[in-house]
Amino acid sequence: MLSKEKLARISELSKKKKAGTLTVEEAKEQTALRQEYLDTFRKTMRNTIENVRIFDPNGEEVTPDKIREKQKTNGRLN
Repeated sequence: MLSKEKLARISELSKKKKAGTLTVEEAKEQTALRQEYLDTFRKTMRNTIENVRIFDPNGEEVTPDKIREKQKTNGRLN
C-alpha cells in the first residue's frame, strides 16, 4: 500500500484541481501518484484473488479452475 504521505498528497492535489489552482508540474505529479496507486491496488487485488479458496454451503471447494491452476503454479496449493 502507498504511504500515508503519498495518499495525503493525492488528496491535496485533487483539492487543488477542484479549486482550479493546480500547476502543470503538480498535474504531472498527480498523474504519477495516481498511476502508482493503481499499480499497487492491482497488485494487492491480484494477490488476494490468487490466494482465495471458495467453498459451497456443503463444504466442497468450488474455486474456479483458473485460480486453482495459478495457485498450483505459485506453489500455494497442496
